[in-house]
Amino acid sequence: MKILLIINDAPYGTEKAYNAMRLANQLGKDHENVEVRIFLMADAANCALANQNTPNGYYNIERMMKLALTKGAEIKICGSCAEARGLKNAQLIEGTKLSSMAELTNWVVDSDKTLVF
Repeated sequence: MKILLIINDAPYGTEKAYNAMRLANQLGKDHENVEVRIFLMADAANCALANQNTPNGYYNIERMMKLALTKGAEIKICGSCAEARGLKNAQLIEGTKLSSMAELTNWVVDSDKTLVF
């Protein structure tokens, strides 16, 4: 089974990215046969920034993304969203990739389930 998670919100300020990553990591833990795909759009492009620094006791989206990657998830970032936010040449989390709407479209068509956060 292929599950696509589309995240639209910034990494901090709301808990949408946090909850999406919680789900992605639980899927990776409990269902090794499920292919998890994560597409970051709009302000969620900031979720892929490397070297995030959060206070102790708070969730860190970068760590959650790295865990998902180690469990085999694919993480792609909308290229035009990243460019609009000045992230085109920013240091991104290793393993994440800039992508396009065409690739998102292919993922939507090819996925068994698509969830939007």
